[in-house]
Amino acid sequence: MKRTVMLAVATLVLAGSALAQKTTPPAENINPHHHPNLAAAQRMCHNAYEKIVAAQHANEWDMQGHAQKAKELLDQVNAELKLAAESANKAK
Repeated sequence: MKRTVMLAVATLVLAGSALAQKTTPPAENINPHHHPNLAAAQRMCHNAYEKIVAAQHANEWDMQGHAQKAKELLDQVNAELKLAAESANKAK
């Protein structure tokens, strides 16, 4: 019984690590020639995401889900930045 529980826990830890590593940083897809400020904000978002991943590695992924939530919010920020650039393009 104890061995089965240990095996189940080990499997969950490995699966969680694989899912955490599978996420990709936000795209950098805003043209810096057309929207330099939005492109700079997008780069900063990408850099912040990478720093969070580094923090997760340094803390052995034990951040109680807060780092993952921050990465998800950065993905939302990135999507809004792209929409802002597209809206500005339509307004021209």
